[in-house]
Amino acid sequence: MGKVTGFMEFGRIEETHLAPGQRVKNYREFTMTLVDDQAREQGARCMDCGIPFCNNACPIHNLIPDWNDLVYRGKYKLALDKLQATNNFPEFTGRICPAPCEPACCLGVISEPVGIRSIERFIIEKGWEEGWVVPHPAKVKSGKKVAIVGSGPAGLSAAQQLVRAGHDVVVFEKNDKIGGLLRYGIPDFKLEKQIVDRRLEQMKAEGVVFRTGVLVGKALPSQIQNMATEVIDPQTLEKEFDAVILACGAEQPRTLDVPGADLQGVHYAMEFLCAQNRKDAGERGKNRLSAEGKRVVIIGGGDTGSDCVGIANRQGAASILQIDRNTKLPETIDKSLVWPYWPKQFTISSSQEEGCERDFRIQTKRIEGKRGKVEKIIACRVNSVGGRYVDEPGSEFSIEADMVLLAMGFAGPAKEVLDAFGVQRDMAGNVMAAAEGEKRFQSSVEKVFAAGDTRRGQSLVVWALHEGRECAAAVDRFLTERAN
Repeated sequence: MGKVTGFMEFGRIEETHLAPGQRVKNYREFTMTLVDDQAREQGARCMDCGIPFCNNACPIHNLIPDWNDLVYRGKYKLALDKLQATNNFPEFTGRICPAPCEPACCLGVISEPVGIRSIERFIIEKGWEEGWVVPHPAKVKSGKKVAIVGSGPAGLSAAQQLVRAGHDVVVFEKNDKIGGLLRYGIPDFKLEKQIVDRRLEQMKAEGVVFRTGVLVGKALPSQIQNMATEVIDPQTLEKEFDAVILACGAEQPRTLDVPGADLQGVHYAMEFLCAQNRKDAGERGKNRLSAEGKRVVIIGGGDTGSDCVGIANRQGAASILQIDRNTKLPETIDKSLVWPYWPKQFTISSSQEEGCERDFRIQTKRIEGKRGKVEKIIACRVNSVGGRYVDEPGSEFSIEADMVLLAMGFAGPAKEVLDAFGVQRDMAGNVMAAAEGEKRFQSSVEKVFAAGDTRRGQSLVVWALHEGRECAAAVDRFLTERAN
Protein backbone atom coordinates (compact mmCIF):
# COMPACT_ATOMS: atom_id res chain seq x y z
CA MET A 1 0.00 0.00 0.00
CA GLY A 2 1.12 3.54 -0.63
CA LYS A 3 4.63 3.99 -1.99
CA VAL A 4 6.77 0.89 -1.59
CA THR A 5 9.61 2.82 0.07
CA GLY A 6 7.45 5.61 1.43
CA PHE A 7 7.72 4.59 5.08
CA MET A 8 11.52 4.92 4.79
CA GLU A 9 11.48 8.22 2.90
CA PHE A 10 8.88 10.27 4.73
CA GLY A 11 8.22 11.14 8.35
CA ARG A 12 4.88 11.61 10.04
CA ILE A 13 3.19 14.89 9.24
CA GLU A 14 1.14 16.33 12.07
CA GLU A 15 -1.79 18.61 11.37
CA THR A 16 -0.81 22.17 12.17
CA HIS A 17 -2.44 23.98 15.09
CA LEU A 18 -2.75 27.58 16.09
CA ALA A 19 -0.49 28.41 19.01
CA PRO A 20 -2.18 28.22 22.46
CA GLY A 21 -1.91 31.98 22.92
CA GLN A 22 -3.89 32.55 19.72
CA ARG A 23 -6.54 29.87 20.00
CA VAL A 24 -7.69 30.62 23.56
CA LYS A 25 -8.96 34.00 22.33
CA ASN A 26 -11.92 32.37 20.56
CA TYR A 27 -13.97 29.18 20.33
CA ARG A 28 -13.15 28.30 16.70
CA GLU A 29 -11.49 25.07 15.59
CA PHE A 30 -7.72 25.53 15.60
CA THR A 31 -6.57 22.36 13.80
CA MET A 32 -5.75 22.80 10.14
CA THR A 33 -6.70 20.06 7.66
CA LEU A 34 -3.83 18.64 5.61
CA VAL A 35 -3.38 19.98 2.08
CA ASP A 36 -3.11 17.66 -0.93
CA ASP A 37 0.67 17.22 -0.96
CA GLN A 38 0.80 16.58 2.78
CA ALA A 39 -1.98 14.00 2.64
CA ARG A 40 -0.40 12.19 -0.31
CA GLU A 41 2.97 12.07 1.43
CA GLN A 42 1.36 10.74 4.60
CA GLY A 43 -0.57 8.13 2.60
CA ALA A 44 2.70 7.07 0.97
CA ARG A 45 3.97 5.94 4.38
CA CYS A 46 1.35 3.17 4.64
CA MET A 47 3.14 -0.16 4.26
CA ASP A 48 2.00 -3.36 2.60
CA CYS A 49 2.04 -4.93 6.06
CA GLY A 50 0.04 -8.04 5.23
CA ILE A 51 -2.21 -7.89 8.29
CA PRO A 52 -3.71 -4.39 8.74
CA PHE A 53 -3.85 -4.17 12.52
CA CYS A 54 -5.14 -0.61 12.12
CA ASN A 55 -8.29 -2.05 10.57
CA ASN A 56 -8.74 -4.48 13.46
CA ALA A 57 -8.23 -1.76 16.07
CA CYS A 58 -10.90 0.44 14.50
CA PRO A 59 -14.37 -0.40 15.92
CA ILE A 60 -16.03 0.32 12.56
CA HIS A 61 -13.23 -1.48 10.68
CA ASN A 62 -12.38 1.39 8.38
CA LEU A 63 -10.62 0.26 5.19
CA ILE A 64 -7.58 2.28 6.18
CA PRO A 65 -4.85 0.81 3.92
CA ASP A 66 -7.18 1.08 0.94
CA TRP A 67 -7.90 4.77 1.27
CA ASN A 68 -4.34 5.58 2.32
CA ASP A 69 -3.18 4.10 -0.99
CA LEU A 70 -5.85 5.95 -2.98
CA VAL A 71 -4.91 9.28 -1.37
CA TYR A 72 -1.25 8.67 -2.22
CA ARG A 73 -2.30 8.11 -5.84
CA GLY A 74 -4.47 11.23 -5.84
CA LYS A 75 -7.70 9.26 -6.33
CA TYR A 76 -9.62 11.24 -3.73
CA LYS A 77 -13.13 10.40 -4.94
CA LEU A 78 -12.44 6.66 -4.72
CA ALA A 79 -10.85 7.20 -1.31
CA LEU A 80 -14.05 8.92 -0.17
CA ASP A 81 -16.12 5.98 -1.41
CA LYS A 82 -13.98 3.56 0.57
CA LEU A 83 -14.17 5.76 3.68
CA GLN A 84 -17.93 6.18 3.55
CA ALA A 85 -18.43 2.45 3.03
CA THR A 86 -17.81 1.91 6.75
CA ASN A 87 -18.16 5.35 8.34
CA ASN A 88 -21.28 7.50 8.14
CA PHE A 89 -19.64 10.57 9.64
CA PRO A 90 -15.86 10.76 9.03
CA GLU A 91 -15.94 14.50 9.74
CA PHE A 92 -16.77 13.65 13.37
CA THR A 93 -14.28 10.84 13.88
CA GLY A 94 -11.62 12.80 11.98
CA ARG A 95 -11.88 15.45 14.69
CA ILE A 96 -12.84 13.83 17.99
CA CYS A 97 -11.98 10.12 17.78
CA PRO A 98 -8.83 9.27 19.81
CA ALA A 99 -7.80 7.09 16.84
CA PRO A 100 -7.12 3.65 18.35
CA CYS A 101 -6.06 2.70 14.83
CA GLU A 102 -2.82 4.66 15.08
CA PRO A 103 -1.17 2.80 18.01
CA ALA A 104 -1.97 -0.41 16.08
CA CYS A 105 -0.14 0.78 12.94
CA CYS A 106 2.70 -1.62 12.09
CA LEU A 107 4.97 1.29 11.19
CA GLY A 108 4.48 2.64 14.71
CA VAL A 109 6.56 -0.20 16.15
CA ILE A 110 9.76 1.15 14.60
CA SER A 111 8.81 4.75 13.85
CA GLU A 112 5.92 7.18 14.18
CA PRO A 113 2.63 5.67 12.96
CA VAL A 114 0.83 6.85 9.84
CA GLY A 115 -1.34 9.91 10.56
CA ILE A 116 -4.53 7.96 9.87
CA ARG A 117 -6.97 10.36 11.50
CA SER A 118 -5.51 13.36 9.69
CA ILE A 119 -5.89 11.55 6.33
CA GLU A 120 -9.47 10.62 7.23
CA ARG A 121 -10.29 14.27 7.92
CA PHE A 122 -8.58 15.30 4.68
CA ILE A 123 -10.64 12.85 2.62
CA ILE A 124 -14.04 13.89 3.98
CA GLU A 125 -13.28 17.61 3.83
CA LYS A 126 -12.11 17.16 0.24
CA GLY A 127 -15.41 15.39 -0.41
CA TRP A 128 -17.48 18.27 0.97
CA GLU A 129 -15.33 20.81 -0.88
CA GLU A 130 -15.77 19.03 -4.21
CA GLY A 131 -19.49 18.38 -3.74
CA TRP A 132 -19.08 14.61 -3.60
CA VAL A 133 -21.00 14.21 -0.34
CA VAL A 134 -24.59 14.09 -1.53
CA PRO A 135 -27.90 12.64 -0.27
CA HIS A 136 -28.62 9.00 -1.07
CA PRO A 137 -32.38 8.59 -0.70
CA ALA A 138 -33.82 5.09 -0.99
CA LYS A 139 -35.17 4.15 -4.40
CA VAL A 140 -37.75 1.78 -2.90
CA LYS A 141 -39.72 2.40 0.31
CA SER A 142 -40.53 -0.45 2.69
CA GLY A 143 -43.57 1.13 4.31
CA LYS A 144 -42.08 0.43 7.74
CA LYS A 145 -41.61 3.13 10.39
CA VAL A 146 -38.76 3.34 12.90
CA ALA A 147 -38.52 5.70 15.87
CA ILE A 148 -35.10 6.57 17.26
CA VAL A 149 -34.85 8.09 20.73
CA GLY A 150 -31.74 10.24 20.92
CA SER A 151 -29.80 12.13 18.25
CA GLY A 152 -26.21 11.50 19.25
CA PRO A 153 -23.74 9.63 17.02
CA ALA A 154 -25.39 6.22 17.59
CA GLY A 155 -28.88 7.50 16.82
CA LEU A 156 -27.78 9.46 13.76
CA SER A 157 -25.80 6.59 12.22
CA ALA A 158 -28.73 4.21 12.77
CA ALA A 159 -31.11 6.76 11.25
CA GLN A 160 -29.05 7.21 8.11
CA GLN A 161 -28.59 3.49 7.56
CA LEU A 162 -32.29 2.76 8.02
CA VAL A 163 -33.58 5.59 5.84
CA ARG A 164 -31.23 4.49 3.06
CA ALA A 165 -32.68 0.99 3.42
CA GLY A 166 -36.10 2.42 2.59
CA HIS A 167 -37.67 2.75 6.03
CA ASP A 168 -39.40 5.88 7.35
CA VAL A 169 -37.30 7.20 10.23
CA VAL A 170 -38.20 9.74 12.91
CA VAL A 171 -35.54 10.85 15.41
CA PHE A 172 -36.78 12.23 18.73
CA GLU A 173 -34.53 14.60 20.68
CA LYS A 174 -35.41 16.13 24.06
CA ASN A 175 -33.22 19.20 23.53
CA ASP A 176 -33.84 22.08 21.15
CA LYS A 177 -31.31 21.02 18.51
CA ILE A 178 -30.17 17.73 16.99
CA GLY A 179 -26.76 16.25 17.76
CA GLY A 180 -26.75 15.01 21.35
CA LEU A 181 -23.21 14.88 22.67
CA LEU A 182 -21.90 16.22 19.37
CA ARG A 183 -24.01 19.35 19.82
CA TYR A 184 -23.89 20.07 23.53
CA GLY A 185 -21.10 17.99 25.03
CA ILE A 186 -18.16 18.77 22.75
CA PRO A 187 -16.74 22.32 22.62
CA ASP A 188 -16.69 24.24 19.36
CA PHE A 189 -12.90 24.36 19.34
CA LYS A 190 -12.97 20.57 18.79
CA LEU A 191 -16.10 20.35 16.63
CA GLU A 192 -17.79 23.46 15.26
CA LYS A 193 -21.51 23.02 15.03
CA GLN A 194 -21.83 23.92 11.33
CA ILE A 195 -19.96 20.65 10.73
CA VAL A 196 -22.88 18.85 12.40
CA ASP A 197 -25.49 20.99 10.64
CA ARG A 198 -24.26 20.30 7.12
CA ARG A 199 -24.54 16.55 7.74
CA LEU A 200 -28.03 16.96 9.16
CA GLU A 201 -29.11 18.73 5.97
CA GLN A 202 -27.93 15.71 3.96
CA MET A 203 -29.91 13.38 6.23
CA LYS A 204 -33.04 15.50 5.92
CA ALA A 205 -32.70 15.33 2.14
CA GLU A 206 -32.52 11.55 2.45
CA GLY A 207 -35.81 11.54 4.32
CA VAL A 208 -34.93 11.48 8.03
CA VAL A 209 -37.46 13.43 10.12
CA PHE A 210 -36.13 15.19 13.22
CA ARG A 211 -38.38 16.16 16.13
CA THR A 212 -36.77 18.30 18.80
CA GLY A 213 -37.98 19.31 22.24
CA VAL A 214 -39.67 15.93 22.73
CA LEU A 215 -39.03 13.82 25.82
CA VAL A 216 -39.90 10.16 25.38
CA GLY A 217 -40.57 8.67 28.80
CA LYS A 218 -40.70 10.14 32.27
CA ALA A 219 -39.17 13.22 33.89
CA LEU A 220 -35.37 13.16 34.02
CA PRO A 221 -33.02 13.84 36.94
CA SER A 222 -31.95 17.47 37.29
CA GLN A 223 -28.34 16.59 36.38
CA ILE A 224 -29.40 15.77 32.80
CA GLN A 225 -30.06 18.61 30.34
CA ASN A 226 -33.67 18.58 29.23
CA MET A 227 -35.26 21.30 27.08
CA ALA A 228 -38.37 19.30 26.20
CA THR A 229 -41.67 21.09 25.72
CA GLU A 230 -43.54 17.89 24.83
CA VAL A 231 -43.68 14.43 26.40
CA ILE A 232 -44.55 11.23 24.55
CA ASP A 233 -45.42 7.97 26.27
CA PRO A 234 -43.15 5.09 25.15
CA GLN A 235 -46.16 2.87 24.55
CA THR A 236 -47.41 5.43 22.02
CA LEU A 237 -44.21 4.99 20.04
CA GLU A 238 -44.53 1.22 20.18
CA LYS A 239 -48.04 1.45 18.75
CA GLU A 240 -47.24 3.96 16.00
CA PHE A 241 -43.89 2.53 14.87
CA ASP A 242 -42.76 -0.89 13.73
CA ALA A 243 -39.53 -0.66 15.74
CA VAL A 244 -37.95 1.69 18.30
CA ILE A 245 -34.22 2.24 18.90
CA LEU A 246 -33.04 3.62 22.24
CA ALA A 247 -29.90 5.67 21.54
CA CYS A 248 -30.20 8.21 24.33
CA GLY A 249 -26.63 7.93 25.59
CA ALA A 250 -25.22 7.46 29.08
CA GLU A 251 -26.07 10.89 30.43
CA GLN A 252 -26.31 10.11 34.14
CA PRO A 253 -23.12 11.60 35.66
CA ARG A 254 -21.18 9.91 38.41
CA THR A 255 -21.92 11.70 41.64
CA LEU A 256 -19.47 12.88 44.28
CA ASP A 257 -20.81 11.53 47.57
CA VAL A 258 -19.02 13.81 50.01
CA PRO A 259 -20.20 16.57 52.36
CA GLY A 260 -20.49 19.93 50.61
CA ALA A 261 -21.07 18.56 47.12
CA ASP A 262 -24.30 20.57 46.99
CA LEU A 263 -22.65 23.94 47.62
CA GLN A 264 -23.13 26.77 45.14
CA GLY A 265 -20.28 26.71 42.63
CA VAL A 266 -20.11 22.91 42.39
CA HIS A 267 -21.33 21.74 38.98
CA TYR A 268 -21.29 18.64 36.85
CA ALA A 269 -18.96 18.93 33.87
CA MET A 270 -21.74 18.44 31.33
CA GLU A 271 -23.75 21.23 32.94
CA PHE A 272 -20.76 23.52 32.39
CA LEU A 273 -20.09 22.33 28.83
CA CYS A 274 -23.74 22.42 27.77
CA ALA A 275 -24.14 25.95 29.10
CA GLN A 276 -21.19 27.05 26.96
CA ASN A 277 -22.52 25.34 23.85
CA ARG A 278 -25.93 26.99 24.13
CA LYS A 279 -25.01 30.07 22.16
CA ASP A 280 -28.15 30.91 20.19
CA ALA A 281 -29.42 34.48 20.52
CA GLY A 282 -26.31 35.59 22.37
CA GLU A 283 -26.64 33.00 25.12
CA ARG A 284 -22.86 32.61 25.34
CA GLY A 285 -22.55 36.15 26.61
CA LYS A 286 -25.16 35.38 29.27
CA ASN A 287 -23.50 32.18 30.44
CA ARG A 288 -24.32 31.89 34.12
CA LEU A 289 -21.59 29.28 34.58
CA SER A 290 -18.68 31.42 33.53
CA ALA A 291 -15.27 30.60 35.00
CA GLU A 292 -14.04 34.16 34.49
CA GLY A 293 -11.78 35.28 37.31
CA LYS A 294 -12.38 32.09 39.31
CA ARG A 295 -10.10 29.48 40.81
CA VAL A 296 -11.37 26.39 39.01
CA VAL A 297 -10.80 22.84 40.23
CA ILE A 298 -11.78 19.99 37.92
CA ILE A 299 -12.23 16.60 39.56
CA GLY A 300 -11.51 13.91 36.97
CA GLY A 301 -8.58 13.41 34.63
CA GLY A 302 -10.34 12.24 31.46
CA ASP A 303 -11.39 13.86 28.19
CA THR A 304 -14.47 15.54 29.66
CA GLY A 305 -12.32 17.18 32.31
CA SER A 306 -9.88 18.25 29.61
CA ASP A 307 -12.72 19.89 27.66
CA CYS A 308 -13.61 21.81 30.82
CA VAL A 309 -10.01 23.03 30.96
CA GLY A 310 -10.28 24.41 27.43
CA ILE A 311 -13.53 26.24 28.16
CA ALA A 312 -12.30 27.63 31.49
CA ASN A 313 -9.18 28.99 29.80
CA ARG A 314 -11.24 30.73 27.14
CA GLN A 315 -13.53 32.22 29.75
CA GLY A 316 -10.58 33.70 31.61
CA ALA A 317 -10.27 31.58 34.75
CA ALA A 318 -7.81 32.90 37.34
CA SER A 319 -6.35 29.41 37.77
CA ILE A 320 -7.19 25.86 36.72
CA LEU A 321 -6.29 22.67 38.57
CA GLN A 322 -7.29 19.25 37.23
CA ILE A 323 -7.03 16.45 39.78
CA ASP A 324 -7.12 12.70 39.28
CA ARG A 325 -7.22 9.94 41.90
CA ASN A 326 -5.22 7.63 39.64
CA THR A 327 -1.43 7.41 39.59
CA LYS A 328 0.29 9.43 36.87
CA LEU A 329 1.05 7.19 33.89
CA PRO A 330 4.63 6.79 32.61
CA GLU A 331 5.75 9.35 30.04
CA THR A 332 7.58 6.75 27.94
CA ILE A 333 6.74 3.12 27.21
CA ASP A 334 8.24 0.18 25.37
CA LYS A 335 6.06 -0.08 22.25
CA SER A 336 7.03 -3.70 21.73
CA LEU A 337 5.30 -4.61 25.01
CA VAL A 338 1.94 -3.02 24.20
CA TRP A 339 1.56 -2.94 20.40
CA PRO A 340 -1.01 -3.23 18.82
CA TYR A 341 -3.06 -2.24 21.86
CA TRP A 342 -3.75 1.22 23.22
CA PRO A 343 -0.73 2.38 25.24
CA LYS A 344 -1.32 3.46 28.83
CA GLN A 345 0.94 6.47 28.65
CA PHE A 346 0.91 10.00 30.05
CA THR A 347 -0.39 12.48 27.48
CA ILE A 348 -1.12 16.19 27.33
CA SER A 349 -4.30 17.21 25.54
CA SER A 350 -4.54 20.37 23.47
CA SER A 351 -6.61 21.98 26.25
CA GLN A 352 -4.07 21.05 28.92
CA GLU A 353 -1.35 22.45 26.66
CA GLU A 354 -3.17 25.79 26.80
CA GLY A 355 -2.55 26.02 30.50
CA CYS A 356 -3.51 24.21 33.70
CA GLU A 357 -1.99 22.44 36.65
CA ARG A 358 -2.47 18.69 37.01
CA ASP A 359 -2.12 16.57 40.12
CA PHE A 360 -2.55 12.86 40.75
CA ARG A 361 -3.42 10.40 43.52
CA ILE A 362 -5.93 12.85 44.99
CA GLN A 363 -9.20 11.86 46.63
CA THR A 364 -11.78 14.47 47.64
CA LYS A 365 -12.89 14.08 51.25
CA ARG A 366 -15.26 17.04 51.54
CA ILE A 367 -16.03 20.46 50.10
CA GLU A 368 -16.26 23.47 52.37
CA GLY A 369 -17.64 26.96 51.96
CA LYS A 370 -19.29 29.94 53.58
CA ARG A 371 -22.81 31.29 53.11
CA GLY A 372 -23.58 28.35 50.85
CA LYS A 373 -20.75 29.02 48.38
CA VAL A 374 -17.75 26.79 47.76
CA GLU A 375 -14.40 28.02 49.09
CA LYS A 376 -12.14 24.99 49.27
CA ILE A 377 -11.76 21.26 48.79
CA ILE A 378 -10.37 19.04 51.53
CA ALA A 379 -8.48 16.18 49.92
CA CYS A 380 -5.84 13.57 50.60
CA ARG A 381 -3.38 11.39 48.72
CA VAL A 382 -4.40 7.83 47.92
CA ASN A 383 -2.71 4.61 46.85
CA SER A 384 -4.26 1.85 44.79
CA VAL A 385 -4.23 -1.37 46.79
CA GLY A 386 -5.93 -4.46 45.42
CA GLY A 387 -8.10 -2.41 43.08
CA ARG A 388 -9.21 -0.05 45.89
CA TYR A 389 -8.12 3.48 46.71
CA VAL A 390 -6.65 3.67 50.21
CA ASP A 391 -6.01 7.00 51.96
CA GLU A 392 -2.39 7.81 52.67
CA PRO A 393 -2.12 8.57 56.42
CA GLY A 394 -1.35 12.19 57.30
CA SER A 395 -1.69 13.41 53.70
CA GLU A 396 -4.80 15.58 54.07
CA PHE A 397 -4.60 19.09 52.56
CA SER A 398 -6.87 21.83 51.20
CA ILE A 399 -7.32 23.33 47.74
CA GLU A 400 -8.85 26.79 47.36
CA ALA A 401 -11.65 26.94 44.80
CA ASP A 402 -14.41 29.24 43.56
CA MET A 403 -15.75 26.71 41.03
CA VAL A 404 -15.60 22.92 41.22
CA LEU A 405 -16.43 20.86 38.12
CA LEU A 406 -17.25 17.17 38.54
CA ALA A 407 -15.88 15.26 35.52
CA MET A 408 -15.71 11.74 36.92
CA GLY A 409 -17.42 9.96 34.04
CA PHE A 410 -20.94 8.68 33.52
CA ALA A 411 -22.97 6.05 35.35
CA GLY A 412 -25.14 5.00 32.41
CA PRO A 413 -28.42 6.00 30.75
CA ALA A 414 -31.24 7.61 32.72
CA LYS A 415 -33.07 4.70 34.33
CA GLU A 416 -36.31 6.70 34.24
CA VAL A 417 -36.40 6.40 30.45
CA LEU A 418 -35.49 2.71 30.41
CA ASP A 419 -38.04 1.91 33.11
CA ALA A 420 -40.72 3.77 31.14
CA PHE A 421 -40.08 1.40 28.22
CA GLY A 422 -40.07 -1.59 30.56
CA VAL A 423 -36.77 -2.96 29.23
CA GLN A 424 -34.49 -5.10 31.35
CA ARG A 425 -31.24 -3.55 32.51
CA ASP A 426 -27.89 -5.20 33.12
CA MET A 427 -25.84 -4.89 36.31
CA ALA A 428 -24.34 -1.61 35.06
CA GLY A 429 -27.78 -0.10 34.44
CA ASN A 430 -27.59 -0.28 30.64
CA VAL A 431 -30.22 -1.81 28.37
CA MET A 432 -29.73 -5.57 28.31
CA ALA A 433 -29.32 -6.36 24.62
CA ALA A 434 -26.72 -8.70 23.14
CA ALA A 435 -24.47 -7.59 20.28
CA GLU A 436 -24.44 -11.12 18.85
CA GLY A 437 -26.99 -13.85 18.14
CA GLU A 438 -30.44 -13.99 16.56
CA LYS A 439 -31.77 -11.06 18.60
CA ARG A 440 -28.84 -8.68 18.16
CA PHE A 441 -29.38 -5.30 19.84
CA GLN A 442 -32.95 -6.31 20.75
CA SER A 443 -34.12 -5.59 24.29
CA SER A 444 -36.48 -7.64 26.42
CA VAL A 445 -39.33 -5.73 24.74
CA GLU A 446 -39.73 -7.20 21.25
CA LYS A 447 -39.97 -4.02 19.19
CA VAL A 448 -37.41 -2.06 21.23
CA PHE A 449 -33.70 -2.10 20.35
CA ALA A 450 -30.74 -0.30 21.91
CA ALA A 451 -27.42 1.02 20.63
CA GLY A 452 -24.42 3.07 21.67
CA ASP A 453 -23.80 4.16 25.24
CA THR A 454 -27.38 3.19 26.14
CA ARG A 455 -26.44 -0.45 25.51
CA ARG A 456 -22.71 -0.65 26.22
CA GLY A 457 -22.15 2.23 28.65
CA GLN A 458 -19.88 5.24 28.34
CA SER A 459 -17.52 4.76 25.39
CA LEU A 460 -15.91 6.37 22.34
CA VAL A 461 -17.75 8.15 19.54
CA VAL A 462 -16.46 5.58 17.07
CA TRP A 463 -18.06 2.79 19.11
CA ALA A 464 -21.34 4.71 19.04
CA LEU A 465 -21.15 4.90 15.24
CA HIS A 466 -20.41 1.19 15.03
CA GLU A 467 -23.30 0.31 17.33
CA GLY A 468 -25.70 2.54 15.40
CA ARG A 469 -24.81 0.85 12.11
CA GLU A 470 -25.00 -2.66 13.55
CA CYS A 471 -28.27 -1.96 15.34
CA ALA A 472 -29.74 -0.56 12.11
CA ALA A 473 -28.82 -3.80 10.35
CA ALA A 474 -30.52 -5.80 13.11
CA VAL A 475 -33.66 -3.66 12.91
CA ASP A 476 -33.74 -3.94 9.12
CA ARG A 477 -33.58 -7.73 9.36
CA PHE A 478 -36.28 -7.71 12.09
CA LEU A 479 -38.61 -5.64 9.91
CA THR A 480 -37.91 -7.72 6.81
CA GLU A 481 -38.62 -11.00 8.61
CA ARG A 482 -41.89 -9.65 10.04
CA ALA A 483 -42.94 -8.54 6.54
CA ASN A 484 -42.42 -12.03 5.08
